[in-house]
Amino acid sequence: MENIIQDIDILDRNSQEATETIETSKEENTGKKKKLYIESYGCQMNFADSEVVSSIMKDNGYDTTSDFETADVIFLNTCSIREKAELTVRRRLGQFNKVKKRNPDMTIGVLGCMAERLKEQLLEEEKIVDVVVGPDAYRDLPNLVQTAESGQKAVNTFLSREETYADISPVRLNSNGVSAFISIMRGCDNMCSFCVVPFTRGRERSRDPYSIVKEAEDLFDQGYKEVTLLGQNVDSYKWSEDENNKAWLEKKEKKGEEVQVVNFANLIEMVAKIAPDLRVRFSTSHPKDITDEVLHTMKRYDNICKCLHLPAQSGNSRVLDLMNRTYTREWYINRVDAVREILGQECAITSDMIAGFCSETEEEHQETLTLMDYVKYDFSYMFFYSERPGTLAAKKFEDDIPLEVKKRRLQEIINKQQATSLERNKLDLGKIQTVLIEGTSKRSEEQLQGRTTANKVVIFPKEGFKKGQYVNVLIEDCSTATLFGKVVS
Repeated sequence: MENIIQDIDILDRNSQEATETIETSKEENTGKKKKLYIESYGCQMNFADSEVVSSIMKDNGYDTTSDFETADVIFLNTCSIREKAELTVRRRLGQFNKVKKRNPDMTIGVLGCMAERLKEQLLEEEKIVDVVVGPDAYRDLPNLVQTAESGQKAVNTFLSREETYADISPVRLNSNGVSAFISIMRGCDNMCSFCVVPFTRGRERSRDPYSIVKEAEDLFDQGYKEVTLLGQNVDSYKWSEDENNKAWLEKKEKKGEEVQVVNFANLIEMVAKIAPDLRVRFSTSHPKDITDEVLHTMKRYDNICKCLHLPAQSGNSRVLDLMNRTYTREWYINRVDAVREILGQECAITSDMIAGFCSETEEEHQETLTLMDYVKYDFSYMFFYSERPGTLAAKKFEDDIPLEVKKRRLQEIINKQQATSLERNKLDLGKIQTVLIEGTSKRSEEQLQGRTTANKVVIFPKEGFKKGQYVNVLIEDCSTATLFGKVVS
């Protein structure tokens, strides 16, 4: 899952307004003595990790609460991709400090990428931080909390080359009961020069595919109708019984069964075969790794959603080289052409774009705009570059584009995308789309909302329909971010 550096908030795909990406724990009362409040920032991987953390703590005597003032333990699962995210966490720590003064027995912990990157500072400067835990050490949380309760600072930021949390059944913190995340791999081996993820989440490792399928089956049995397979770069997913699971290899050999290597195309097919009514999504694809095999697998199965997040970052080959993206403009266009040829114009393509990367010229910025014209993205996450400490770009390049130039270039990218999003949405007018209902519309209790296979939000009259149903909706109107219609037989 690609994460980009910025000093402004991302655009929310439903509202097109700047918003912070934050999730908090829900209220759960199963009779346990202690309460956990967890607040998550950043990407979908962080939200999925918080569900793993909640499961671990639940097994150790904690219910979750939506009110941090009543919590025995507060965790902030943090993001280090943007300076703004780190500043937000520091502000929240200040707010929690006021509560901790009234309740000295409260334990406060910082988890995730920021914990990994700033562990010494958090322990030394932020006096209210009792626990600091990196993304690969969540199993140790109960012990660390006990250590903190005894009056000692507790830290574990060890980066593992094996940990995937495959055996932990996540607690679905803020689930709508229809869609759920499944983490299929951890870490990242790509060294994009603007990104801190390889330093905060460690090396890439893939999760046992059988545990992934089992988790998806369990979700479907519980009534979920959609799963999203998550990884920093899902296309590089590769699991072999020989390398990843010696016990499973011995078990298979005793049965005389062939040892299998599972790639990403194999994995999405395995999940798609669970049930035709279970939609399968995934994020994020890397342009250097997306294969025709994956695209043909998507075409074969109607329940594999026709939407690809294919972050370009820039439309210029020199800038892409500075970013260490390991592909060129021509390579990227070749992959887009393959998507259109195999999956058709209806397949949505979304992207990430960075404006004003180190030494980017005006002509190179214009190449980003012309790439957007060529691809016709349905949606993009758009940012201007802001240097992050510890990245390769911070070490090698000068952040030399003036802020006002970055902001102007970003606005041109945003304007282009908004026009293209509206153009792409207008293609759905008069068409019937199958929509999975996610719940009531945010604007009216008399309307429902759901998503198409292309991940577009559709609003329509409630009538007698319910969350979790598939309905056919005739699209009658649209905005840059939303489709509107009515259910038809």
